[in-house]
Amino acid sequence: VTEIIRKRIQLQPVIVFSALGKTTRNLLTAAQHAAKGDENSAAQLFEKHIKNYHYSLAQNLLPDFENSQTKNILQQYFDEITRLLGGIAIIRELTPRSHDKILSYGELLSSAILSAVLENAGIAVSLLDAREFIITNDLHTRAEPHIAETEERVTQHILPVLESGKVPVLQGFIGSTCEGITTTLGFEGSDFTTALIANALDATDIQVWKDVPGIMTADPVIIANAHTVKSISFEEAAELTFLGAKVLHPKTIEPARQKNIPVHIFNTKDTDASGTTISENPDSGANIVKSIAYKRKLSIITIHSNRLISSYEFFKMVFDVLDRERVTSYLINTAETNIALAISTDDITCTLLDDLEQFGTVSIQDDMASISLVGKNLNLSGDFATQVFNQLKNQKIVMIAHGSSPLHFTFVVQEAAVENCIQKLHKYFFKELDSHIFS
Repeated sequence: VTEIIRKRIQLQPVIVFSALGKTTRNLLTAAQHAAKGDENSAAQLFEKHIKNYHYSLAQNLLPDFENSQTKNILQQYFDEITRLLGGIAIIRELTPRSHDKILSYGELLSSAILSAVLENAGIAVSLLDAREFIITNDLHTRAEPHIAETEERVTQHILPVLESGKVPVLQGFIGSTCEGITTTLGFEGSDFTTALIANALDATDIQVWKDVPGIMTADPVIIANAHTVKSISFEEAAELTFLGAKVLHPKTIEPARQKNIPVHIFNTKDTDASGTTISENPDSGANIVKSIAYKRKLSIITIHSNRLISSYEFFKMVFDVLDRERVTSYLINTAETNIALAISTDDITCTLLDDLEQFGTVSIQDDMASISLVGKNLNLSGDFATQVFNQLKNQKIVMIAHGSSPLHFTFVVQEAAVENCIQKLHKYFFKELDSHIFS
């Protein structure tokens, strides 16, 4: 990481760090143990997988760590985490606000260590706190930034550091409300932070360094020989992230697209590889499909109207409920008296069901998943749906979405069928590759 940054010093980089390893997940698990009253499990997990992990890393990377300011910073964070876990255990509840506070320490710890590593390597840095300039609403766990306020504060905090010749180092994923309450932007939120910073500073490039080659033709866990997509449009990438691709936070693309800032995804394990370039108008290539995405843990909720209200009132009431409960529907099918929604199983709550049952009969199908084929060339093939279904003979399709966007064809199947469907589709649509687009 140090050498990646050193080679780009002349570009005046702003460095956004995410948490190390599985720190965010371990913090969440520790907090969940505490919320159940299991303080011992929470304390053991914290000690082994968070405190000892970061101390060991810092000791290995930093000379004279025991007498350093970095150790003092880490100890302060560890003391705060301990008190926070104790408080959660006392009230036996992990509130959204507490959730964001405890998860924020992953990025705070990583940025403290890695900024010290950069300094030790002779790179002049300035460690900043992203909560001072990524200003959001109070929708904890998936906060939305106040763009104007964030842009103003970014320029106030970061531009002077750049002008001084130092490299600004900050945390991804975290922000704060106008009142200073810590918030988070959702998992993989560091990508979103990076795009927000780039937009505010009118950056010329966004580089996202991960341990993957870039956007792939399919999940390499399912397709071992998946190929890297070398170039893709903002629109295609946005569709992929919304429809389940895990490479970027779903909101990363829009701030970059607004200022036409190309996004490069590079691999920390292969720094010379071309990776993926996301831009405004790349070559579409000869292949119909650019990539296949999927989303597991979906449920189909079908609401049958009680016919005491008109169809337009019925639809409005359903979407009002979704808006109030902050629920995203990934597919929607409608008829005059009913509506079917594919939503995350985790979003199904008693409140949501009670609200929907006020104006209809509700049924639920669990253990579903969506599969999406994405590409600008989909609308050039008059028999695309036929090609898809020919590969999936005898496979039960529960829902289909095509036409709402010219860039994707999405359908829902039983979750157990995901691997088999993707393997068949990938074999067919990527049997020949345009070498300009794929590697």
